Amino acid sequence: MRHGNICESGLKATWDGDKKLVAETIAKSQQDYASIINFHDENALACAVMMSYFTARKYYYVKRELLAGRGFADIAFIPRKEGEHPAMIVELKWNRSAKTAIKQIKDKEYAGALTDYKGEILLVGINYNKKTGKYTCRMERA
Repeated sequence: MRHGNICESGLKATWDGDKKLVAETIAKSQQDYASIINFHDENALACAVMMSYFTARKYYYVKRELLAGRGFADIAFIPRKEGEHPAMIVELKWNRSAKTAIKQIKDKEYAGALTDYKGEILLVGINYNKKTGKYTCRMERA
């Protein structure tokens, strides 16, 4: 399967709440694109996420480290056309849990950066566990 098709299926899986397919897509991207020297760090995970959602740029403005609420959201996807797709705030975790990532988005009020946005907001937590090599994902609608 071509990379663009993988990105589109991963993006659709995110919109549909398919945690397993999203985690598989990110795992494949990290294998394909992250440096073997720095494979096990949050920046490599961010790279994998950006590559997993590479084609999202036709639907979204993509912002890394968006100043939001009381901190910085790791990645924000702001729809180019309001109402067509949900905005997405993505928080990355390393050796924690996807649930912890969602909690941080809520606790630090990252969705507040989108106060002018009137559409749906999707909170996305992604975790990589170095010990097990497993990716987990969790999505919640705000």
